[in-house]
Amino acid sequence: MSSKIDGHAIMSIKSGASRADPEDHQVDLAAITSHAVSIGDVGVSLTTEQKHFILRRLNYDGLLTFDDLPVEATFMIEKIENLKIEEALEILEETFEEFKDDFNFPADDLDLIERLLALAPSLKDLNGPTSETASNEKTSEKKVSVQEVNIKNYDSSSLEGNTPSTVEIFDWNLQTRLEAALHAYHSPYPEVRAICEPFDDPTIPCETFRAYFLGIIWIAIGSFINTFFSQRQPQISLSASVVQLFFYPCGVLLHQILPNYNVKITKNFSFSLNPGPWTYKEQMFATIMYSVSASPSYVHYNIYTQRVQQFYGNKWTTWGYQILLVLSTNFLGFGFAGILRRFAAYPVKAIWPNILPTLALNRALLKPERKESINGWKITRYNFFFITVIASFLYFWIPNYLFAALSTFNWMTWIAPNNFNLAMITGSIKGLGVNPIPSFDWNILAMNSPLVRPFYSQANEFFGMTISFFVIVALWWTNNKWSGYLPINSNALFDNYGKRYIVANVLDDNGLLDKAKYAEYGPPYYSAANLVVYGTFFSLYTFSIFYESITRWSAMKESAIAVYNTFRHYRRSGLEGLKDPHTRMMSRYKEVPEWCFLVILVISTVFAILCVKLYPGTATPVWAIFFAIAINFVFLIPLTALYSSTGWGFGLNVLVELIIGYALPGNSQALMLIKAFGYNIDGQAQNYVSDQKMAHYAKVPARALFRGQLFSVILNSFIGLAVMNWQIDSMDDICTPGQKQKFTCPGATTFFSASVFWGTIGPKKVFGGLYPVMQYCFLIGFLLVFPSLLFRWYGPRRLTRNFQPSIIMGGFLNWAPYNFSYFTGSMYLSIAFMYYIKKHYLTWWEKYNFVFSGAMDAGVAFSSIIIFFAVQFNDKSISWWGNDVPYVGIDGGYGQQARLNVTESAPDGYFGLRVGNFP
Repeated sequence: MSSKIDGHAIMSIKSGASRADPEDHQVDLAAITSHAVSIGDVGVSLTTEQKHFILRRLNYDGLLTFDDLPVEATFMIEKIENLKIEEALEILEETFEEFKDDFNFPADDLDLIERLLALAPSLKDLNGPTSETASNEKTSEKKVSVQEVNIKNYDSSSLEGNTPSTVEIFDWNLQTRLEAALHAYHSPYPEVRAICEPFDDPTIPCETFRAYFLGIIWIAIGSFINTFFSQRQPQISLSASVVQLFFYPCGVLLHQILPNYNVKITKNFSFSLNPGPWTYKEQMFATIMYSVSASPSYVHYNIYTQRVQQFYGNKWTTWGYQILLVLSTNFLGFGFAGILRRFAAYPVKAIWPNILPTLALNRALLKPERKESINGWKITRYNFFFITVIASFLYFWIPNYLFAALSTFNWMTWIAPNNFNLAMITGSIKGLGVNPIPSFDWNILAMNSPLVRPFYSQANEFFGMTISFFVIVALWWTNNKWSGYLPINSNALFDNYGKRYIVANVLDDNGLLDKAKYAEYGPPYYSAANLVVYGTFFSLYTFSIFYESITRWSAMKESAIAVYNTFRHYRRSGLEGLKDPHTRMMSRYKEVPEWCFLVILVISTVFAILCVKLYPGTATPVWAIFFAIAINFVFLIPLTALYSSTGWGFGLNVLVELIIGYALPGNSQALMLIKAFGYNIDGQAQNYVSDQKMAHYAKVPARALFRGQLFSVILNSFIGLAVMNWQIDSMDDICTPGQKQKFTCPGATTFFSASVFWGTIGPKKVFGGLYPVMQYCFLIGFLLVFPSLLFRWYGPRRLTRNFQPSIIMGGFLNWAPYNFSYFTGSMYLSIAFMYYIKKHYLTWWEKYNFVFSGAMDAGVAFSSIIIFFAVQFNDKSISWWGNDVPYVGIDGGYGQQARLNVTESAPDGYFGLRVGNFP
């Protein structure tokens, strides 16, 4: 290869006036990939040893040849070579100050930056501090004084040999520029570096006819599947990372069969049916269209609860009501996303861990890979993905159909199926699931996203769940608030005889509380686990408001200023003032004007008002709509900041139902409606903004994203409604315990129970006489702030760095109806992949971890769909010991389910408050 051709390829890496210039982060991919670039052609002023070390730091030490470097490596070596030492020091100083308290920033990297900066002052005192010679001489002196590894010990001929660690300082000048370049041209987080490129090529096609065509098809398919299985336990979903598997071959097929024809719409607007090979930006655009509508809207709980006879069985919930409800809630969240983007999509600290597998799979499918050997693994991401999908697809037939005991592996209850205490503690179905080996089913093992969420987040949550286990057992065993008369871990409501609470027994013809009926039937009662869940929710609201605001004060302040500036300077770009490389790249594209989101907010609010005015059955005043909007605006910043950085979050559903329960007592219909607005606005806003972050990483233009999201939400809303209504009308025994296809509706049951408890009965009765201790949970949450802050500020740094008390409290929420058996396997996988492998085999982890997660999910999704329609919808079950054993005995629901017998031990034959003394 001639040097002239090599030089042309390298010159395609564009240079701007400074790193703040978008052109400084651009490449011409067609030019740079047209010819191979070897290690000798790039970074000509660097030594071979230095370039080998850079490849190690970029996790390309497994390359089998250096004659054709990856574009990312070529780009970064060029940037490192041209970065001045003064600018590098400035970047590292800014990085250290910005990320020193960031629990997502690798501790080893932070320590390296601190040591590099510690060596810098004496260098600045040299005559001519910009001199490479002076820097190298002083660096040599420092090497001896700090006993660092000397460059002569670095064997560049073998990257597997006795090479210095990437966190050792052996070449101060090079490593200072290298670490600075990672932050100035890439990302400070290895998770992000693993899934996106440090450059952009604005000429790559993105918003094309092909992308829209495939997006529409798969939105229809995904909306059907995800809505249909949303009320199954455990739930099955077709995630965006899985659907990419289909987008890729479909996109390649369209490239081969569509004519290269230009369609002219107007004089100034036309588009090509086939603009060339299917691109990764088209793939991401179609994926984001799908992703924003992949999950059913929160109001599907409203529709199931209102329409299913098992719950309210309302006849007035027509299509008109449902359309207004779903469009208003979805698009209010969409409008709020326009506000969120300035502090939740653009800032570098907003990682959004949950979207990383989708981006990783996109890279595996479309990005060319060089031959590598990583810990002996030479397989490409693409081949690894498909092999894993096939294996997952075939294996899932075993625990889900052929040998169900491998899924619900409640093996300890098999020893003594009728041992009540054993079933309550270790049982996977009716118990608390204390089981060291709870399942061999990926759908259960991966329920808590163990290969996606950071390890510290998973560990904090599991620790909280462990503490809450003892609280639940203590409440139940002492029969606190009559919980001993009820199942230990149920999300249902019970009457004072221990039977399911029938809400119709206390309602009048308008669906409101009938005091006479209530005085006869009495209030509902919670299980021990459900008491812990709701008490924790109350504590968490006060705790998180104060604790997160104090510990994240700088970020909160910046976010609040950003929101203020959104309204004050609505013409100003939201990217203005942000310096990270991905934001600089995105500044190349036009933003969506603020007025677009404002118009959506106004129209959605009108729809919401029409919903309550045209359908009196909602029994909801208009002011309640504005209350829901206001409370979401208040909590918008802290909730999203927590979720975007940890992958864990919680909603406003319990807080809203408590406030509405006080404001509109005895009105479950109003509570359900406002709860949907109260939760869904923020929830959908976070959903949309996470997709905006995905577009940010993939460099999908903002206006293209806006159009794609808008269209997909409309399509998903109507398809979801059609599926829900068909399912409710067609499926036998839907939302009943023991439904043969597992459509027991755990979410809808919880939603219904809450509407009765906090709507029909109301918090005044709950706090006034039924469960008065619950009101003090708000105070408990506030008081817990102080010891948590003291520990964070003065505790051992190795513990406080990953201390997340909000997530610990979040572990208390994982019960009723779920239990340890759904989270223990996730903890094992998190230890293995997100801690051990990431720490000791980072190169392998960056290449394969997210691909493996997406592939396993894909296999389960495809397999479960085929299994359901082939052998479950028309029952063709296999009855044998391996399928029957999990469901025998007490854990299977047969025999004793409560510790105390109402008939034998309850005074007057019933438990709870005495008749005539109901609150």
